[in-house]
Amino acid sequence: MQEVVIDCSGIGSTEEFWQRYLDAAKPEGAAMFGRNLDAFWDAIESGGPGWPGEVSLVFRHSAQLSGLRTSGGDASFLDALKTIADEATVVSVKFVD
Repeated sequence: MQEVVIDCSGIGSTEEFWQRYLDAAKPEGAAMFGRNLDAFWDAIESGGPGWPGEVSLVFRHSAQLSGLRTSGGDASFLDALKTIADEATVVSVKFVD
């Protein structure tokens, strides 16, 4: 299985994160991808807009995302991503520090 590596170095916002994902994965339906956690789940689990294909996503330097918060500001963005990765059954999602 092909690996798509997303380098999280220097990411300071969720907007930057989503752009980095789109640039690296070059997913189907990128223009319609919602750039949020729900859209990411739909993409990797249901083949929705942002579907990266049959790949393994590897987020390198993921610890640098630890300061980002979810859109409500009440939770860690990285923790939410890791929850999605733990629950995903279609696309493999890994984090490397």
